[in-house]
Amino acid sequence: MNKESVGIVETKYFHIEEEIELASGKILEDVSVAYETYGELNKEKTNAILVCHALTGDAHAAGWHEGDKKPGWWEIVIGPGKALDTEKFFIICSNVLGGCKGTTGPSSINPKTGKEYGLDFPVVTIGDMVKVQKKLVDSFGITQLFAIVGGSMGGMQVLEWMVNYPKMMKKAVPIATAAMSSPQQIAFNDVGRQAIFSDPNWNKGNYYETGKVPENGLSLARMIAHITYLSDESMDIKFGRGLQDKDEISYDFSVDFQVESYLKHQGKVFVKRFDANSYLYITKAVDLFDLRVNDSLIDGFKPVEAKVEVISVDSDWLYPTEQSMEIVNSLNANELEVSFSEIKSNYGHDAFLLEKGQLNHMLSKFLSENIVEDIMMENIATIGENANIKDAATLMLDKHVTHIPVVTDDYKLIGIVTSWDVSKSIATGATHLKDIMTTTVKYCNAGDTIEEIARMMRKFDISCLPVVDEDMKVLGLITTDQISNLLS
Repeated sequence: MNKESVGIVETKYFHIEEEIELASGKILEDVSVAYETYGELNKEKTNAILVCHALTGDAHAAGWHEGDKKPGWWEIVIGPGKALDTEKFFIICSNVLGGCKGTTGPSSINPKTGKEYGLDFPVVTIGDMVKVQKKLVDSFGITQLFAIVGGSMGGMQVLEWMVNYPKMMKKAVPIATAAMSSPQQIAFNDVGRQAIFSDPNWNKGNYYETGKVPENGLSLARMIAHITYLSDESMDIKFGRGLQDKDEISYDFSVDFQVESYLKHQGKVFVKRFDANSYLYITKAVDLFDLRVNDSLIDGFKPVEAKVEVISVDSDWLYPTEQSMEIVNSLNANELEVSFSEIKSNYGHDAFLLEKGQLNHMLSKFLSENIVEDIMMENIATIGENANIKDAATLMLDKHVTHIPVVTDDYKLIGIVTSWDVSKSIATGATHLKDIMTTTVKYCNAGDTIEEIARMMRKFDISCLPVVDEDMKVLGLITTDQISNLLS
């Protein structure tokens, strides 16, 4: 453990009281969500970033559990001073619906039977996973995430969020992913599922009480999938045609090559930490993923409002750069703000979990809060010019604010009133807002840089500025506290 780690962490659990209606029309009750958080949520609740995990990941994205030999799966980018800086952001990561790492899935107890769901668990989609994540985010009182980031299946969740909850994030980063599963991707997943089905210990999903886990089937499924996560170059560099614990070929069907031993090891380790039925459900959710509307991804992305950075890996043949470019082109067709980066690596698909330097550079550059729109408070309290001072004081107390823009009926800025103005009214005996408000108010635009606004605030000794559009309609507020937190 080092100073760049969030240190010892623990997994928490959120219970959803209401029923969850799935895309299939079926209902899930008593859903629990396993999650972890890193960093502190600011008082405006504007600094939260949701991290979405890949196919067989979990909520433990960073830090260390007591007694662990290795940290969370994305330790390379989450922590103090890293791209997902926990001194600046509040990071949330949850296990997906259908998983086996604490969130309700097929290995969970069915409240109606008192036994594990098994195949009685309904088929879920990426959309269903995101719906459950939304419940968790809402529980923090967060009305808009600063960003959502995820790779592979996590990238699919990011895209689903962008489409289904377009106002819930300022920025989005889908990494090494696709907007729909291709026939080849579906084929690989299906072969993995068939390996599990063919294991006699699978017992049609009812293996929890037998004491016999479908180890061979799940191990084989993992071996098949793991091949797709690597590249030919990475396998050649790592293994070549090297022999495993022998000097010459045995001319039988035992393990001859290092790559064979490696895959067997990966399968064996995976069986110890993952549930076979969860593997079936999660891969099926990936297969069903398709964001096209009327066979058009351009139409599918019409609801999107976030700024987007799409990242691919040049050696990834599971989710190749071509699929990332389809996302970029479809977002561009909707005149959205989108950028693209490509990780240069011989690691293949797994590069998004391994390339520390490139990932931190790309994410830091995109997530840096360099314009007003990125950190301003939205949905703020405003007041009309004909209001009295008591109305303003009451509003300040209710909303816990010290500055309130004064606006016309069509929401155009005409002044500002502060807690100091309200205090001053007591001494002067004023009762009407227009008698104390400042009419020569300084303001800024959403596209102004933070550096420009910081200089203006210092020059005029201002602690809060209204943010307006070209018609002088109020969009939000930006404060010196927000800027200080950013700069620190």
